[in-house]
Amino acid sequence: MRTKTVIVLPYDVAWPSAFEKIKDEIEEAIGDLILGIEHVGSTSVEGMSAKPCIDMDVIIKDYSVFAAVVEGLKEIGYIHEGDFGIRDREAFKYTDKPYLMTHHLYVCPQYSKELHRHTTFRDFLRSNPEAVQKYSLIKEKAAELFPNDIDGYIAYKSPCIEELYTECGLK
Repeated sequence: MRTKTVIVLPYDVAWPSAFEKIKDEIEEAIGDLILGIEHVGSTSVEGMSAKPCIDMDVIIKDYSVFAAVVEGLKEIGYIHEGDFGIRDREAFKYTDKPYLMTHHLYVCPQYSKELHRHTTFRDFLRSNPEAVQKYSLIKEKAAELFPNDIDGYIAYKSPCIEELYTECGLK
């Protein structure tokens, strides 16, 4: 069991501007190398309860620019961690950005299946308030049941995610 405190909060209207602040810093460093930056994950969906962490996908044309992207991100404090077994989704960590909200940064080529999954699920939730309410309640309950067990939290909410993936055509 991986122990990690699981905190799920009601939607915060500050999350979109927190995303924009991170996005601005990244665009300033590597904007000429990328196609765009997408706010994905639960903090990108109005009304969605979420762990207070911004998920973002930086979109590149293809891997021909990846080495330059890694270098550009390194200059502003990001370290490439690899794909963690998920093809075409490269993870980056940072250590000293107290002026930015906690975030997960991924770099994906435009053809990435993971990028497609992230944006399709986000867009489905943004247009389905009932799904947002249902998923929010499941996440809140999972955090309540598994406050120190991230694996238990994930396992509890997985059936709901699978059901929503079916509804939005991802399964």
